[in-house]
Amino acid sequence: MRFAYIFVVPALFLLSSCGREEPQRSGPAGAPVPVQTVTTALAVWPSTYEATGTVRARVSATIASRVPGYVQQVTVQQGDHVSAGQTLVVLDTRDLDASYQRADAGVAEVADAIPEAESGVAAAKANLDLAQVTFKRMEDLAAKKSISDQEFDEASARLKAAQASYEMARAKRTQLQSRMEQAEQERRGAEIMRGYGRMAAPFAGIVTAKSVNVGDMASPGMPLLTIERQDGYRLEASVDESKVSGVRPSQIVRIAIEGTACDASSRVSEVVPMVDAASRSYIVKVDLPSCAGLRSGMFGRAWFPLGERKVMALPAAALIDRGQLQSVFVAEGETARTRLVTTGEKANGQVEILSGLGTGERVVVPIPAGLADGARVEPR
Repeated sequence: MRFAYIFVVPALFLLSSCGREEPQRSGPAGAPVPVQTVTTALAVWPSTYEATGTVRARVSATIASRVPGYVQQVTVQQGDHVSAGQTLVVLDTRDLDASYQRADAGVAEVADAIPEAESGVAAAKANLDLAQVTFKRMEDLAAKKSISDQEFDEASARLKAAQASYEMARAKRTQLQSRMEQAEQERRGAEIMRGYGRMAAPFAGIVTAKSVNVGDMASPGMPLLTIERQDGYRLEASVDESKVSGVRPSQIVRIAIEGTACDASSRVSEVVPMVDAASRSYIVKVDLPSCAGLRSGMFGRAWFPLGERKVMALPAAALIDRGQLQSVFVAEGETARTRLVTTGEKANGQVEILSGLGTGERVVVPIPAGLADGARVEPR
């Protein structure tokens, strides 16, 4: 048995060796595939900084009550379109109505007293005129020694009394005028306060937030509704403080809003001159063009130009995407070879190549259907 085992194993080994051929690498068979190629080279690309932000309305208003009161009526819901001056919320203003009625009664009371005061002024003026004429006559008679000193003194006293009465009547009329102005101001104030019970839209727009219902108690300053004007939005992007020196108002930047077809160039409207201590970033406001579907709160991106840089770029049509891997076909002589690459930014149909290719290599673009690694190609 020992000898049989020793001789069988070499025999099996020889048979296995004869049945397996050593793999040989042969050139690709078949007619060469005509392909077009581009030669890789460095190109000048604009250097950009990408910042993210949130879409906000350029004009928005928070509707809040200026007087306390129970909500009697709410005429809109969230998402409704409203016109300028449209009534939105109505409060129970019975106490304010009572205040207005009291102020109005005060105005009427003063108005009723004015005719009497004016009659008093007229009567006092008539007595004064008579006293002045009488005193003049007495003065002439006294000069001729036709009356006694007692009679002249009495005429002089009557003149002074008439003057005092006239001045008193005029003062009373002036006081009534002041009281009338005060009463009218109180009535105007009561009317204004009563008007605070009706809240209207300051401009045409859309209701984006609603936090009030009928029966709620509205307190002064408590937000009830939020309205946004739909004729303009902007992107408020957070720009790192190390990059903000290259950002300026009126600068043209590229923006893109998620969930919409809004991808265009726009203009920086404002750089808020205050840094956020937590994120070490500035808020840069970029006016957005008119795009369908824009709403406040949407996520957006902005690319700010920071200069130029040299990169290797290829047409996007040269790339092959397989999951997380990207590759291209390189023409090595008359053979197509697959080359894995790492890509960067995209712009104007070009893709930045970060690694995987060197300058002067020929990349197949466009890629013919069915082209595989190792296929014979005929570059043109």
